[in-house]
Amino acid sequence: MSLAPYVPILGLFALAALFALFSVAVAPFVGPRRFNKAKLDAYECGIEPTPQPVGGGRFPVKFYLTAMLFIVFDIEIIFLYPWAVNFDALGLFGFVEMVLFIVTVFVAFAYVWRRGGLDWD
Repeated sequence: MSLAPYVPILGLFALAALFALFSVAVAPFVGPRRFNKAKLDAYECGIEPTPQPVGGGRFPVKFYLTAMLFIVFDIEIIFLYPWAVNFDALGLFGFVEMVLFIVTVFVAFAYVWRRGGLDWD
């Protein structure tokens, strides 16, 4: 078993690693050096940052829930695309299975909507 087919991939990884290391090493020497107070402040989407406790502040759970909802509905699209491409080949069985899948996701969507998971208060 020869590893010759993997040599281009390893070369690409080596080239990417060298580029990353070179970029990080050269950036301090060639980058701009115009520092001011506005650039050094933390950016909070235009909102003035509030002081945080010493151990770090609590992060609202709503952000995690929104991220999880995005992942759930994003995965739905990932499953819908191959089904749409092979719709003719799957026949009635594939259609019924996808309808069940969409109904399940819609029930989850309705539940989240009813519970206020999509409201930005």
